[in-house]
Amino acid sequence: MNLVDSSGWLEYFADGPNAEKYVEPLNALEDLIVPTICLYEIFKVVLRERDEDSAIQAIAIMKQAKIIELSQDIALQAAKISLDLKLPMADSIILATAAKYEAIVWTQDADFKGKPFVKYFTK
Repeated sequence: MNLVDSSGWLEYFADGPNAEKYVEPLNALEDLIVPTICLYEIFKVVLRERDEDSAIQAIAIMKQAKIIELSQDIALQAAKISLDLKLPMADSIILATAAKYEAIVWTQDADFKGKPFVKYFTK
């Protein structure tokens, strides 16, 4: 299983320098999970940077994968991860979701560098 975090989705949507690195997991929809926190982050950024139609289109693309709701189990595990690894809330939720589904987090967010279940790319 794979999980592309918000920084990876934004890089892909913007066709940034690392966009090609996310093609593999994003093309394998049957093995791709998307935490709802990523929907929030992408919608917010695209809405701020572009417009609501673009934000809705981005979410529609993301919803082709399996959406993972924030459950009690994931929330509690995320709190532990946040304290243990000193990660912000969203990153902790993403990492807890990846751990629960045995997924690799594809990211260029430096907060994830060196963490378990992570495939990190330098910006």
